[in-house]
Amino acid sequence: MIAIGSVQFWVRDQDEALEFYTKKLGWEVRSDVTMPDWQFRWLTVGPVGQDDVSLVLMPVPGPPMLDEADSARLADLVAKGAGGTLFLTTDDCQATYDELSARGVSFNDPPTPQPYGIDTSFRDPSGNNVRLTQILDYDESRH
Repeated sequence: MIAIGSVQFWVRDQDEALEFYTKKLGWEVRSDVTMPDWQFRWLTVGPVGQDDVSLVLMPVPGPPMLDEADSARLADLVAKGAGGTLFLTTDDCQATYDELSARGVSFNDPPTPQPYGIDTSFRDPSGNNVRLTQILDYDESRH
């Protein structure tokens, strides 16, 4: 069997991302390992109580992986939300929205009924898209 262990987001600053995911979302640090010889930091976080999948907070690479121009372009694309989307689920979208808003998460929109449930979205400090959904039985009239 093959399972998903981690997914990765490009971030502009690992400390800034760590602060956001742990302080604002309430997630836990799974690993934070610096490898000085490689000038590399392996930083993973995840929701408390769900330890089978982690989010890798990977800095936008520079040389030698990417030249300065490509690194800047990648950081710009991530800031515009082109780096992918993380889909989170919750049992109560409105309550989670209220809780995270109180912690300083800035949402793009309020919880909105959709045929598949109730959802909203926000971006992390690097610009990555995060959708928060309360999944309900499909109801086409709910939108």
